[in-house]
Amino acid sequence: MGHRILIVDDDGAMRSFLSTILRDDGYVVEDAKNGREGLAKVESSDFDLVITDLRMPDMSGIDLIRSGHEKRPDLLWVIITAYGSIGNAVEAMKVGASDYLTKPLQSPDELRHVVKRVLRESEAQKRIAIMSEELGKQYPPPEMIFMGEKMKEIHRLVEEVAPTTSTVLVTGPSGTGKELIARVIHQMSPRRTRPFISVHCAALSETLLESELFGHERGAFTGAVATRKGRFEMADQGTLFLDEVGEIPLSTQVKLLRVIQEREFERVGGSRLISVDVRIITSTNRDLKTEIEAGGFREDLFYRLNVFPIAMPALNQRGEAIIPLAEYFARKFTSGSGKKFTGFTSEARSVLKQYPWPGNIRELQNIIERAVILSSGEIDKSHLNLELPEHEKGSTDGLLSSTERATIEKTLREVGGNRKRAAQILGISLRTLQYRIKEYDIK
Repeated sequence: MGHRILIVDDDGAMRSFLSTILRDDGYVVEDAKNGREGLAKVESSDFDLVITDLRMPDMSGIDLIRSGHEKRPDLLWVIITAYGSIGNAVEAMKVGASDYLTKPLQSPDELRHVVKRVLRESEAQKRIAIMSEELGKQYPPPEMIFMGEKMKEIHRLVEEVAPTTSTVLVTGPSGTGKELIARVIHQMSPRRTRPFISVHCAALSETLLESELFGHERGAFTGAVATRKGRFEMADQGTLFLDEVGEIPLSTQVKLLRVIQEREFERVGGSRLISVDVRIITSTNRDLKTEIEAGGFREDLFYRLNVFPIAMPALNQRGEAIIPLAEYFARKFTSGSGKKFTGFTSEARSVLKQYPWPGNIRELQNIIERAVILSSGEIDKSHLNLELPEHEKGSTDGLLSSTERATIEKTLREVGGNRKRAAQILGISLRTLQYRIKEYDIK
């Protein structure tokens, strides 16, 4: 069912005219011949939008908005006023109207445009509120995210770049929170009320990735039964986050470069140019300069993406954050589960601080979730099931080379050989895990 709209006007011809236009566009429309009847309908029915005349004999449009707001604070309002009374329309907007129309209308499209825009912006605000609430549930608070000397510099960089439109490249080992940093940049930017769209580039084949990014026309390929918008269109006026951009095939890199340069593209199987205004943030756990030398990544694309680089430190370089993050995750996983968390034993704290965290924050989260399940209040060393390495020697992808093979083998045993789950626990991509298994000849 379409949106429900109430039209309030003492002019019967005007009510009929507005109702016909909106019904033809698929809206469910009711009307009222005066303000008091309109208020009664607002109180008894569930409308999304009320379009009301400003001047009515028994109750003005402004008084109707005031009274209606008391009953339905979330209801949207559009005021209709004569051309010479724009000042009154401004007053109506101060008390809660989202927009206004002047009569006589220039054309039916004027009404359609205002109604669509008001409803669209309201839906966007609802989505943002839901996303913000979900972010609050899913991620630690900002003061914890940016805890420690290493992250203070990251915080400064984020504050500098967020208000701009510059393209950002977030680098660092898997599981360090690169997507979270992208979301924080979006939330601190002028685009915060617009969409944040994320694409996990490594999870899609070349054909699917192009369709996902640019959309496709009906019949563009087998299974394309309808025209579909891509992520660039969905992110228009907002932010597009390309996770693991180093995994994008060379042929798709060419198209991505063109979009970044021209801000326009065609859907797969289409010929019409589509223009977008998108802020691009990308991330990778690869050394893209090495990839360029090996011929796996375009140098011109790298320079387009690397306008403002942010290098995320590994968790083992953020020692002061490990215990607070562990406590945060423990409280998160016990909340609403019926379990209790009373703290970590001194032995557990010692292990948490000494463990090299090859999977970074993602691994920490998984380890604590398992420990909460195994414990009955206080988390001990045995609940963590972490083996400390004899030597600590770092590697470029965040795994410690001295314990890398043993860690992979142990994780694969724990998940019964499920490579996808093992990659999630280790905080690395499935492709990286498969490469390591082959390199170490792990059976």
